[in-house]
Amino acid sequence: QVQLVESGGGLVQAGGSLRLSCRTPGRTFTSYIMGWSRQAPGKERELVAELNRSGTMPLYADSVKGRFTISRDNANKTVYLQMNSLKPEDTAIYYCAAKLPGTRYDSWGPGTQVTVSS
Repeated sequence: QVQLVESGGGLVQAGGSLRLSCRTPGRTFTSYIMGWSRQAPGKERELVAELNRSGTMPLYADSVKGRFTISRDNANKTVYLQMNSLKPEDTAIYYCAAKLPGTRYDSWGPGTQVTVSS
């Protein structure tokens, strides 16, 4: 497992943008596939974006495809989630996650709140 710390959440109006960041102080950042998930009140946690170790193969949930972009800076051990055209239904706690290839996500950050007002 690795330690993960998110930042960048907040309150934004519908149609606006936010960028989330997640940094790990560990030495093995490049060993991990990184993801962003979210959980809205009363709903199950949803994986919204995932990025392979080299940063060349992003995957997105249908609910965010075309609006969110995941990227990573391996030199600075940071993964980002750029969120554009935000909708009220994007309101949730967003969690950074990490996993080794062939395994399940087992490292999670504490989460950052994103609230989109209509």
